[in-house]
Amino acid sequence: MINNLLQALARFLDRPLFPWKTVLVGFSLGQYVFESFLSLRQYRVLQRTKPPKVLEGEITNKVFEDSQTYGRAKAKFGFFSGIYGQLQNLVFIYYDFLPKIWALTGVCLVRYFPAWSQGEIGHTLLFFFAFNILTTILSLPISYYSTFVLEEKFGFNKQTVGLWITDMLKGQALGIVLGGPIMAAVLKIIQKTGNEFFYYLWIFSILVQVFAITIYPIVILPMFNKLSPLEAGPIKTGVEELAQKLKFPLHDIYSIDGSKRSAHSNAYFFGFPWKKHIVIYDTLMEKSEPEEVVAVLSHELGHWKLGHTTKLFTIAQAHMFYIFALFTAFVNNKSLFQSFGFHNEQPIMIGFLLFSDALAPMDAVVKFLMNILSRKFEFEADAFAANLGQSKLLAQSLLKLQIQNLSTMDADWMYASYHYSHPILTERLAALGWKGKGSEKSEDSEKPVKAADREL
Repeated sequence: MINNLLQALARFLDRPLFPWKTVLVGFSLGQYVFESFLSLRQYRVLQRTKPPKVLEGEITNKVFEDSQTYGRAKAKFGFFSGIYGQLQNLVFIYYDFLPKIWALTGVCLVRYFPAWSQGEIGHTLLFFFAFNILTTILSLPISYYSTFVLEEKFGFNKQTVGLWITDMLKGQALGIVLGGPIMAAVLKIIQKTGNEFFYYLWIFSILVQVFAITIYPIVILPMFNKLSPLEAGPIKTGVEELAQKLKFPLHDIYSIDGSKRSAHSNAYFFGFPWKKHIVIYDTLMEKSEPEEVVAVLSHELGHWKLGHTTKLFTIAQAHMFYIFALFTAFVNNKSLFQSFGFHNEQPIMIGFLLFSDALAPMDAVVKFLMNILSRKFEFEADAFAANLGQSKLLAQSLLKLQIQNLSTMDADWMYASYHYSHPILTERLAALGWKGKGSEKSEDSEKPVKAADREL
């Protein structure tokens, strides 16, 4: 049934002289214009001189002014980087960079590589190596400015140029060592399984994710950060007691040296359902009281207890299946390849790149819906922490993190609905029943808090 529908869709889409290039450019420009419109709405909010009423007694005018200044600086940078990316995309399309790079790497493959590496798989790997190098070089000015000008100006950057370059080289090496074999396996699966490749590709993607979860703490994370077992103290004791209370399968608690790159704070957990690891940034522990760190973790473990991580994982797998299945309608689309300069060849992974561009409008809708769901989950996790008696401490932690990170204190509702995976601070404080540091808690604030059933 699914195969028949996909084959019918493939025949419908593969029309001679169909203007795929014009359509995909239209999608790209349309999304860019829409997102720029939202950013302009948000920029107006960032020009406000007074904080939201709920924050007037919690933050100083200086803090709010600094937050707004930081927000405007990031917004301006976002406008520039957006234009830069859009122009780069248009140049790649209209000057047929993809077929030119494909042809050039094909010549290099024949001249400089052994005979056993010839064929589509070897050619594809060399193409993506060259393509990745090119796009990385083009992204260097944006990355450098973001790290060493913007973040540096507001005191968040802790990286040296040497560390920045080293991280980049490590990322490239990981892409070759891990990404190369995975891409080769994907191509082999598609070549060997015909029109039903999406079933096998979906199963393979799940195995890859399990593999990534397994090697992440052992191989990948230590390449970029130092994980140290959390020393005995009130934070470790509090987190262990929380985990025991919730029957969370805690295996280790680590401190991570996030301060060597950024002054921003975070905490998270990862691992298999039966063996979880909690990671706390050193910046979070340095800037927060122990009980506030435990309150933040009570929110994070609330996601686990309420099944949010499992639900999101399931949705991600369904989304992956949908992408692979839909790709079968594009993988042999001659009109699509010809529109972008591939008249004699139809490389599978080139087809996937073009297919991804065609999928952009649907991806924007999926992103919007996932952000709605994510904000709902954040409200529920806040409510879970509040029902553990952490309402006041969690609210204090959110305020402190907002101030330390100079996060935006308010947001345009349209911009937030489209871009934000977390509710804005004022909504989270309201849902937690926060009354302010200087006020007495009402009797109602001692009662269990229900998850907010509204979204932004």
